[in-house]
Amino acid sequence: MENQIGEKYLPIGTVVLLKGGVKRLMITGFCVSTADKQDEVWDYVGCLYPEGILSTGTNCVFDHNQIAKVIYMGLQDEEERNFKKLLMENVAQGDDSKKKTE
Repeated sequence: MENQIGEKYLPIGTVVLLKGGVKRLMITGFCVSTADKQDEVWDYVGCLYPEGILSTGTNCVFDHNQIAKVIYMGLQDEEERNFKKLLMENVAQGDDSKKKTE
């Protein structure tokens, strides 16, 4: 599974270990910001594994390059592949607009 770290935007349900981490996280969403840093966007939001979402305060935000190891790969099917394609297109468009305004 470790070789799949390179593929950006791993599927929902993927369980990962972050670099320097001791607790596993399960990916629950993509491209999120936090109330205190609304201008920053992280690649992922996740929850502790196996505990799950205990409260909104226990969600973790992180970027793809912080993943050390993929423990379990989430469901990959046609719907997920189509979503990932749209996600990548939207992220690319957002990057393009950001470059134009800088």
